Amino acid sequence: MKKCLTLLAATVLTGLTFASFAAQPITSPETGQLRASGTVSASGATNLSDLEDKLAEKAREKGAKGFVVNSAGGNNQMYGTATIYK
Repeated sequence: MKKCLTLLAATVLTGLTFASFAAQPITSPETGQLRASGTVSASGATNLSDLEDKLAEKAREKGAKGFVVNSAGGNNQMYGTATIYK
């Protein structure tokens, strides 16, 4: 159940785009053109969209062109990690 929730959350998060951020969610096939350069994590989000915003902001601060969400979870306070690509 936890793996299904994580997979569903990752799928939803990678499908959303935000034009206001330099770092954009990307899908795995798109990562072939970019180089992985680390990870970012975020916590304290109230929903998945808020979590993705927090991850995107941290990725942007590190100069990433995109990111892929690795994990997401939580009940009242969401947390997650993402690999950043430059």
